[in-house]
Amino acid sequence: MQRIGRDSKAVIEFTLIWREQGVDHQDSTWADPVSFWRDVIDPGLVQELDGQEVGGQAAIDIPADRFSQPYDRRKRIAIRPGQFRSHDRFGNDIVLRQGRFYPQGLLEGVDGVFRVSTAPCRYLGTDGDRLLFDLNHPLAGHDLRLQATVRAIHTTAKERGGRCEDWLERASAGGPGMQALIGTGVFASLTPEDLQRVDDRPDDIFYRQPRLVQHLDHSARREITGNYGRLLPAGARVLDLMGSWDSHLPDNLALGGLTVLGLNEEELRRNRRAGEIRVHDLNATPELPFTDAAFDAVICTASIEYLTRPHAIVAEIRRVLRPGGLVAVAFSNRWFPPKAIRIWTELHEFERLGLVTDLLATNGGFSGLSTLSRRDLPRPEDDPHQELLFSDPVFMVWGQAT
Repeated sequence: MQRIGRDSKAVIEFTLIWREQGVDHQDSTWADPVSFWRDVIDPGLVQELDGQEVGGQAAIDIPADRFSQPYDRRKRIAIRPGQFRSHDRFGNDIVLRQGRFYPQGLLEGVDGVFRVSTAPCRYLGTDGDRLLFDLNHPLAGHDLRLQATVRAIHTTAKERGGRCEDWLERASAGGPGMQALIGTGVFASLTPEDLQRVDDRPDDIFYRQPRLVQHLDHSARREITGNYGRLLPAGARVLDLMGSWDSHLPDNLALGGLTVLGLNEEELRRNRRAGEIRVHDLNATPELPFTDAAFDAVICTASIEYLTRPHAIVAEIRRVLRPGGLVAVAFSNRWFPPKAIRIWTELHEFERLGLVTDLLATNGGFSGLSTLSRRDLPRPEDDPHQELLFSDPVFMVWGQAT
């Protein structure tokens, strides 16, 4: 049995665990290969992993002041409105929204900021005639826990040179932290324009033709299924909201019942786990056709982005859940563009985590909110989109009805 040594190369899943405003977050990055002799890895983590087999795990705490980019109040800046380039490279207008992140390259005349920079900065609002931005890393100021899980160990061979990776920097890049709320209702204060869609015809027209295909790749579906299996209690009465022919539930999970609500009757009838099906258009009629506290859990997979009245639906989810019942929302970065609401298409994928979290928080009645992201797994060999290097990312938000 192979074990991690100081000259090993391995597949490591790095997970950042942190908390903000009562919400727990965990953001995982699949790293392959990790070189224990060349790459930048915290010495304490290397020591804990030394001698571990596949499946082994270690973790270290990183206080906010030890993060590679600690919080710096000097990076909270005030600029004139004319210093913000309010058009993207395609000529589209950019309307600032408090709490959202924007590429730093949109700021002009700021020391150390260049036009090509895609690093995020957060818009904080106004102070008189000035625009306020925070240029700190989205995770700056947070106490972090970095967990490393050994997924595979490569056979070692002599090598010279190669690229040196800083794995804390890689694990924290690309979005973690951007889901953090700066106040309840900031993300979820949606305007009619936010809820517009390219195709605003009745949904039953778009979904009239059954689509008996999978919309996410095998790795993403397996992750969603595993998390539902971990979160759902055995014997639960489950509502699969905006469902189809696959509810992404573990085969070995015993249920007290599964009701699947969707738009295409043929798809719903093909769902082998469903005990009951309901054809129902939530955008036309946002009231759920169920009694109060009818379910132990409500799940929604790769569909939340299509709701044109999301606040009303979240309130209905709370109504049909028993106290202590679970709501779990999973999504990726694939969707039907004509039917997704406008704000979803404009947000960074980690900001979408923030939007869903905020929808649950602003409607009240939910506690124990948590988010999860998992990125950079290799694309499955059976997936037709081999032009894409990585598997579809998975994002989840869940909580309990109070």
